[in-house]
Formats: sequence, C-alpha cells, structure tokens
Amino acid sequence: MSTKTSSEIIKDGLWHNNPALVQVLGLCPLLAVTSTVVNAIGLGLATLLVLMGSNLSVSLIRNFVSESVRLPAFVMIIASFVTCAELLMQAFTYELYQILGIFIPLIVTNCAILGRADAFASKNPPLPAILDGAMMGIGFLAVLMTLGAMRELIGQGTLFANMHLLLGPMAADWVIRPFEQYPDMLFMVLPPGAFVGLGLLIALKNGIDNHLKERRKAAEPAPASTGSKRVRVTGTIS
Repeated sequence: MSTKTSSEIIKDGLWHNNPALVQVLGLCPLLAVTSTVVNAIGLGLATLLVLMGSNLSVSLIRNFVSESVRLPAFVMIIASFVTCAELLMQAFTYELYQILGIFIPLIVTNCAILGRADAFASKNPPLPAILDGAMMGIGFLAVLMTLGAMRELIGQGTLFANMHLLLGPMAADWVIRPFEQYPDMLFMVLPPGAFVGLGLLIALKNGIDNHLKERRKAAEPAPASTGSKRVRVTGTIS
C-alpha cells in the first residue's frame, strides 16, 4: 500500500519533488523545444499522457512481473504509450508533430517517466500510481510552459504565437504582443537561453523554499529557558 497521502503526492509532483526543478530529469527535450509556448504545451501534454498511462499499467502488472524482466517490461509499456501519443499527434496536430520532431519518440528515454514507474508505480496500487503520474506530468508541463513563455516573450516579444498548431483555427488570433517594435533577442531562443532560463527557475524555487523555511522557523515558539542551577556539593575534597 502507498505510504504517501494524496496530498503528499500532489505536493511532491507539483513542487517538492518536481521532475524538472528538483529531480532535474528530462532536460534534453525540456531545453530543446521550449522556444515557444505552443511547443512546450505539445511536449508537456504528450509526456503527461505517457506518465499517467505507464504508471497505471505498471501498477496493474506489478505483482505479475519478475524482478529479472522488470525494467524491460517497463520500457516496453512506456514505448507503447509514446507510440500512441505520437500517432495522436500525427492525426490531429501534424504540423506541431513535425516541429517537435525526434523529441516525441525520445519520451521513451525520459528518465522521469522510467523513474516514476520504478520508484512509485511498481510499489503502489493503481489509484495512487495514476495520481502520481498526473501530478508529475502536470508539474513537468508547468515548468515547460513557464520556460517557454519566458523564452518566447524575451526572445521574440510575443506570447501564445502559433497556438493554432495545437488547438486549430480558433486559436489563430490568440497571439499577444505586449511590446511594439520589439527587437528580437536571439540569445533566449537558442539553447544557451534555455539553460539560463531553467537556472533562473531553479534559483527562484530554491529562494521560495528557503524563505518559507525561514518563516516556519521564525514562527516556532522559542524553547523555554531553564536558567542556571547551583549545585550543592557536600563532603570533603582532599
């Protein structure tokens, strides 16, 4: 049975054990495709689907797979769900699938997904396992979207450009241009900008955690002072 409550699973996935900001896993696709928000959402949704499906499947078979073939079985399950996500993107968002390219099939090798299957789903019932997959996937998606928004806004001066690639014609006019005649900052669109942006997000999270820790420490009551006591000594000292 799970040793974690639903609340702990949710907090771990979204904040305390976030796969991108804390575990620092899955960085290859995270850094490569987050030049725009639409790319980040596309990859994040595919990863979320794979995480939930693989966690559920691994949990269901956890008592029927021997230790010797455990990891190969997990990889086969993950690969099956990645194939499903790939086919869905080819059918409904083909242009976005072409933009993301090799990074959709590479979800199979994402350490965050295999890590959750091995560390959590293989040891817990289906409901906690699927909740863990959902929260880890949403936490990863949130980081992707935040980094994508940062890089798109600073690099190109826009937000939600080309959202029609994901949501169809209804999202064609969703693009936001906060600045007029914005000079594009190519640095943020290129890979170095991704490293800088992710570093800033990790630093921000650590700063928030340290601030909250200091507040909790300050709110704790001070231990009562017992004062000094005189000790009476009897007898003869030679």
